[in-house]
Amino acid sequence: MLSGISIWQLLIILGIIILLFGTKKLRNIGSDLGNAVKGFKKAVNDGEEESSKPNEQAKLGQKDADFTAPNQDAVKKEQHKDA
Repeated sequence: MLSGISIWQLLIILGIIILLFGTKKLRNIGSDLGNAVKGFKKAVNDGEEESSKPNEQAKLGQKDADFTAPNQDAVKKEQHKDA
């Protein structure tokens, strides 16, 4: 072949990998990789559910706390009232 990897080359590489790591180690790596993918998918789905919660709260009339900085003029007026 002029380009790419043939099936025979892939089989030779697979054989070398099996000889180096053994089938038990490869099985463990495969299951660890599968669990990592499942965990990633779950985290993505949980993130999407959390991002939809503010929309549900708005529909129910609930309001989040306002953590924005107050207007500086209002702060100065409040300080003058206290003095």
